[in-house]
Amino acid sequence: MRALARPNSKIGGLAIEKATGDLRDADSLQRAVAGCGLVFHVAADYRLWAADPTELYQSNVDGTRNLLEAARAAGVERFVYTSTVGCIGIPPGGVGDETQPVAIEQMSGAYKRSKFLAEQVALEFARAGFPVVIVNPTAPVGDHDVKPTPTGKIILDFIRGDMPAYIDTGLNLVDVRDVALGHVLAAEKGRVGERYILGNRNMTLREILEMMARITGKKAPTIQLPYAVAYAAGVVTTAWAKVSGKPPRAPLDAVKMARKKMFVSHAKAERELGFHPGPVEDALRRAVEWFDESFSA
Repeated sequence: MRALARPNSKIGGLAIEKATGDLRDADSLQRAVAGCGLVFHVAADYRLWAADPTELYQSNVDGTRNLLEAARAAGVERFVYTSTVGCIGIPPGGVGDETQPVAIEQMSGAYKRSKFLAEQVALEFARAGFPVVIVNPTAPVGDHDVKPTPTGKIILDFIRGDMPAYIDTGLNLVDVRDVALGHVLAAEKGRVGERYILGNRNMTLREILEMMARITGKKAPTIQLPYAVAYAAGVVTTAWAKVSGKPPRAPLDAVKMARKKMFVSHAKAERELGFHPGPVEDALRRAVEWFDESFSA
């Protein structure tokens, strides 16, 4: 087993071969996939704010094309591309699935737009006959969220008491371990050119916070912030970020994304892949325990 990693990336504790490279370096990708029969493309620049948004397009769009071209040239037999639930269409007030139409105009911010374009690249290769299967994870939660991801940041802020209020939004939570298993199932059973939502439970942000309150014994915030107030905060903090160069506490793109509840169904993955995710509460408990131990200082 081989993993592509940048020179400064740490993959300690894993019994795998490290292939040093970068999605933006096509030559390094050719070396990384040499001799591989199966490739999982799980890498992405996952930021809801960047001082230079072109970096997201370079890694997410150009990098995906680079890796697909390298894999095709190397004769890879199966390629699983990790997209995002953000590329799934959500009907007004309803639940989205893989059949819902969606367009780039519906994508808020550079991250979602770059991932949408990257998914189109993957579909382009599938239509041309390359064996690509696409998975669309929702909001994974669990331990070892090192950065943390934006989802993990919600958990960490709650633990630290840095969330005095919440907004009316919703996410689909899924155990990160189930997402990993879903990738394997997609490699084994997924149909070429098809997308599979790897998700589990649709929950409002309030429900998520109340579940974490039960796990931690801490109080969940009771103040619901009007969207207009959250939007204004996003405008101000994002404008200041452009001046300071430091990530905003409330990125405007994140606020815009939060206006829509990302409620989806994983029925297709369940039906075709045998994807059966476990309880979300167990994953949240592991996340809380890990964050509490790792960030307690």
